[in-house]
Amino acid sequence: MASLAQQFTGLRCPPLSHTRLSTRTPTFLPQTRVSNSSSRRRVIVSAVTAISDAQTRDRQELKRLFEEAYERCRTAPMEGVSFTLDQFHAAIEKYDYNSELGTKVKGTIFCTDAHGALVDITAKSSAYLPVQEACIHKIKHVEEAGIVPGMKEEFVIIGENEADDSLVLSLRVIHYELAWERCRQLQTEDVVVKGKVISANKGGVVTELEGLRGFVPFSQISSKSSAEELLGMEIPLKFVEVDEEQSRLVLSNRKAMADSQAQLGIGLVVLGTVQSLKPYGAFIDIGGINGLLHVSQISHDRVSDISTVLQPGDTLKVMIMSHDRERGRVSLSTKKLEPTPGDMIRNPKLVFEKAEEMARTFRQRIAQAEAMARADMLRFQPESGLTLSSDGILGPLTSDLPVEGLDLSDVPMADNP
Repeated sequence: MASLAQQFTGLRCPPLSHTRLSTRTPTFLPQTRVSNSSSRRRVIVSAVTAISDAQTRDRQELKRLFEEAYERCRTAPMEGVSFTLDQFHAAIEKYDYNSELGTKVKGTIFCTDAHGALVDITAKSSAYLPVQEACIHKIKHVEEAGIVPGMKEEFVIIGENEADDSLVLSLRVIHYELAWERCRQLQTEDVVVKGKVISANKGGVVTELEGLRGFVPFSQISSKSSAEELLGMEIPLKFVEVDEEQSRLVLSNRKAMADSQAQLGIGLVVLGTVQSLKPYGAFIDIGGINGLLHVSQISHDRVSDISTVLQPGDTLKVMIMSHDRERGRVSLSTKKLEPTPGDMIRNPKLVFEKAEEMARTFRQRIAQAEAMARADMLRFQPESGLTLSSDGILGPLTSDLPVEGLDLSDVPMADNP
C-alpha cells in the first residue's frame, strides 16, 4: 500500500493548455441562440405594434365617420336621401292596416294545411284563415274552395289569436255579403231561379239558393207533393222577401210556376227530360213543370211496356196537349209529332227532327177547328161571349199572396250557423 501511494505521488500531470480549452469550448454558440431569440422578439413586437397602430387608425377613422354622420343627421337629416319625408309617410300608410274586427284587408295565401291557410297581410305577423271560414259552403280542406298558395284575396278580420297575436280572417263573411247582394238583384229583376229542397218543417220547406237558406211556405208551393217527396228536388222559385239584417229569405214556388205556365200554350213543342215511369205513362220535366205523357199519347202504335221506348234521364221533344193551371197539370204528347204512325217506337230520332214541322200542322188544324166553332157560336148565339173549352186554359194560376198574408213563424235563418 505504501509503495502504491508513493507511485501515485510521483506522478506529475501536465498543466491544462489555455489554447485547447479555448478551441474546445463552444463559447460563441449560446451567444448566437440568444441573438436569434432577441431578433424574433423584436420582429413580433414590431408586428404587434403595427397591427395595434392600424386598428387604432381604423377606430379613429370609424369614429370620425360616425361623428360626421351624426352631425349630418343633426343638421341636415334629409341630405342624400332619394325620397321626401312625405313620401316616406305615404309608404307607411300604404301598408298600414286597421286591425279592428270587421276591417277588410288584402292578403296573399302562402301556406295551407288541414285546418286552414296562412295569409300574408304585410303585418308584423301572418294571419290565419280557418277552414270553416274559407267558404260559404261546408268543406273539409281549403283547396276545395280554390284556395292555394299565391292566391290574392280580400279578407275580413274576425278575431285575434291571443297565443301569438296573429289575426283570424274570414272569406265566408264576404261570400255571404255577395250572396245577399245577388239575391236582392235577382228580386229586383223578378227572375225565376231554382233552389234545392234540403229540409222541411211544419210551415214549409227550406231550399238552398246562392249559398243561403230560403224558406218556401206550403201555401206558396204549387205542387201537391208532400214535403218528403220534395226533399232533394230542385224547384223553380221567385223572391218574396230578402232581408239581410233579419237574415230572412222567403220564396214562392207558385209565383215562379205562374210565370213558367204563362209561357205554355196548346200545340207548343218543348224540350223535356224523363223523370220517372209509371204503368200509365211517363212524367216529363219541362222547365221545372212536371207534365204527364200518357201511354196512349206516346205513339199511334200500341205501347205495352213504356220502358222499351223511354228511360229516366232521356231527353225528348213533346207537344203540349192541355194545361190546367188551377191544378197544375200538363198533358203531353209525342204521338201528334210522329210523321208516320209508329215512328216514336221505330225511329224516335226522326220524331225529334220533325217535331216543329208536325206541331205547325197540328196548330193549323186547331186554328181551323176553332174558327169553325167560333162561326157556329156567332151564328146560333150571337149575344154570348166566346169562351174556351174544357180542354183549353181554365184560368190563370194566381201569383198573388194570400189576403191574410204568409205565416212566417217557421222561417229559418238564411245564414248557415
